[in-house]
Amino acid sequence: MASKSFKRKPNSKRSRSKSASSMASSKHLYLRKIFILKAIILLVCVILVLGVSSRIWKRKSSDNHSIQFYDYEVVNEFPHDPNAFTQGLVYEGNDTLFESTGLYQRSSVRKVALQTGKVEILQKMDDSYFGEGLTLLGERLFQVTWLTKIGFLYDRKKLQKLERFTHQMEDGWGLATDGKILYGSDGTSTLYQIDPQTLKVTRKHDIKFNGHDVRYLNELEYINGEIWANVWQTDCIARISPNNGTMLGWILLQTLREGLIAAGHDLLESTGQSFMRSSCIQPRNTLIMETLSSFACHEKLYAYTPYACMLHKKVWLFT
Repeated sequence: MASKSFKRKPNSKRSRSKSASSMASSKHLYLRKIFILKAIILLVCVILVLGVSSRIWKRKSSDNHSIQFYDYEVVNEFPHDPNAFTQGLVYEGNDTLFESTGLYQRSSVRKVALQTGKVEILQKMDDSYFGEGLTLLGERLFQVTWLTKIGFLYDRKKLQKLERFTHQMEDGWGLATDGKILYGSDGTSTLYQIDPQTLKVTRKHDIKFNGHDVRYLNELEYINGEIWANVWQTDCIARISPNNGTMLGWILLQTLREGLIAAGHDLLESTGQSFMRSSCIQPRNTLIMETLSSFACHEKLYAYTPYACMLHKKVWLFT
């Protein structure tokens, strides 16, 4: 009897079950990998955000802590023409000042003897101009005028008017120089850098303190690598980095005004309109000179030296 060989038929049901189970397992593993990958990406993003936020916070905290407040010490006072509505001061050296005065029909550029207050040379301006900031670069005096984009160049020796120029600031308020470029202000919070040859703006910074614009930047001085700007209608001088426009400190001169009022000087105390207007620098020993003024002019020029005062009453006029 012939033997029959039997072949086992494949169990198609079990095969299909195994295949489905394998696919489900693979899918689960794939989804798990995707979930883990997303979790890792999310964690990396959180770490990056926290790191950036921490750096920003540290930078802001560092900036705030680096700002110092300064008091002052009056070391001398000099006679000054009470009829001069001072808008710009430049100390040339050899006890000589150059001064720009304002008011329509009374504006001028002057050469003044520091010790006596005597006006040695006076160049009267046209009645239609209101003289403003002044600075000396090389042999030329640069002057800007209020409510215009017009300025003038003068010869430093005889104050002869050399030429008229136009600038790109919104208005003419303050001028200073580091010996290479000009710095300008227009009564806003903007500090301008200007090419002295072309009179074109090459760079500008928006000056802020505690996140607010420091408006009404007025007369400027370049002092030991910093820009010092008095703020119009306040007794404050802002110390600014010319490199990036950051605030470095404040010089508070309120007590100078209060002392003069107490001494009997009429500075329109009742209207609160007296304020520091113009400053200049004596490079040799960092002697800063200031005229205290209001709608009436003042007969004294004050020399002072600032010093650090970390614990000082802070009254800010910026909103």
